[in-house]
Amino acid sequence: MQDETVNFRCGFAAIIGRPNVGKSTLMNRILGQKISITSRKPQTTRHRILGINSTETSQAIYVDTPGMHTQGKKAMNRYLNQAASTALKDVDVVLFVVSGLKWTDEDQAVLERLKQSDVPVILVVNKIDRLQKDALLPHLAHLSGLMDFHTIVPLSAQTGESVENLEAEVEKLLPVAAPYFPDDQITDRSMRFIAAEIVREKLTRSLGQELPYEMTVEIEAYETEGNLVTIHALIWVARPGQKAIVIGKGGAGLKKVGQEARIDLEKLLEQKVLLKLWVKVKEGWAADERALRSLGYTDD
Repeated sequence: MQDETVNFRCGFAAIIGRPNVGKSTLMNRILGQKISITSRKPQTTRHRILGINSTETSQAIYVDTPGMHTQGKKAMNRYLNQAASTALKDVDVVLFVVSGLKWTDEDQAVLERLKQSDVPVILVVNKIDRLQKDALLPHLAHLSGLMDFHTIVPLSAQTGESVENLEAEVEKLLPVAAPYFPDDQITDRSMRFIAAEIVREKLTRSLGQELPYEMTVEIEAYETEGNLVTIHALIWVARPGQKAIVIGKGGAGLKKVGQEARIDLEKLLEQKVLLKLWVKVKEGWAADERALRSLGYTDD
């Protein structure tokens, strides 16, 4: 056993960046399946989630994080920034993800935070499938002067282009160590958690601009009997008017969300799923520290 693991590498890689740069899409691409939910709306990711990628030579444990942002003063905003910042502790490498040719004040704020850390940083320039190469090269030259990055990896998390180059660079920076997790484990999160996140993803994609940030999902029951998984999910909103929006005319909105979530869950679980959804109001939950803790938003 010692001979097998003497050159084995294992460690943690934090995926950091402002909202909506493709951090969750990148982790899902590396793992080969959906663990972190995605949408076009910023701040879709609300929790730190571990994605475990085991190969014959290494086990890279990726830490997907909420987007670091400078706007919003509610308890939820503070929680998201804290969750992202604490992910920088005790990791072996940081993947700083930026989006194509864009560079915003929030990117700069993340950069300044990373300059205070002594962890090696790989700059990941995502979404290159949307760019012309003649525009990308001078941009990479500019970015290389912003900080002493370990390396810069342009890639597309959406198509998978050059993602294997990033994985190779990450492996080089992991310490020689035995694996922390079994080689068939891909996340530290329970299926109850993932089920709640999948329901929230479908809601986030189907609702308007503001409502997703005042909505969360709690799993009240998760039971397996034979080839059937029964899941009872409670959707919390912040105001009575939002309940009607989530349910939709004649219940059509809630039915659509339930159908889409069930399809994803059955694909992930490879079992039949009976998914039941309810909507309730918890006024001001996103601004209430106690309510956040009761709904699972804890710095774990």
